[in-house]
Amino acid sequence: MIGDPVGGRDLVEFNLAQVNVARMRAEARSPVVGEFIAALDPVNRLADQSAGFVWRLPAAEGHVLTHGPGGARDVVNLSVWSSYEDLHAFVYRSAHGRFVLKRSRWFEKVQQPSTALWWLPAGERPTVEDALARLDYLRRWGPSPKAFTLRRRYDANGRPAGVRRPNRG
Repeated sequence: MIGDPVGGRDLVEFNLAQVNVARMRAEARSPVVGEFIAALDPVNRLADQSAGFVWRLPAAEGHVLTHGPGGARDVVNLSVWSSYEDLHAFVYRSAHGRFVLKRSRWFEKVQQPSTALWWLPAGERPTVEDALARLDYLRRWGPSPKAFTLRRRYDANGRPAGVRRPNRG
């Protein structure tokens, strides 16, 4: 993405950051989440090889579980992509999509947003603290250029993009 090509400022390239926080139904050693835990490394390798992948939170102690604000059952996934289209293709159109369909087996259902997206200058890497702050902002104030959702997105210039309309039927 290119920032403000008309406003007289230098062109700045942006990447899309995403954070997803989920609470597992059981501790990581439990068979309840065993299939999810076993898939972490292969799915991360798939992400690393996917078009538009830029960076992800490094694995800690051999896996990507990062204890979130809720403790040992929280999983924080933090990554950076070249574009929304690349992120969307990985999440829903690659083998990862099969795991998205099974998420209710492994994770508790939440009533508030669990994923936040935002643009950051190419080359920057988000911290877990910044990512969680953006997710909190989204939960408090709703989608905005600072933090938005998959359904209510903004482009790198802060303009609404990809707004889905409710089904009429």
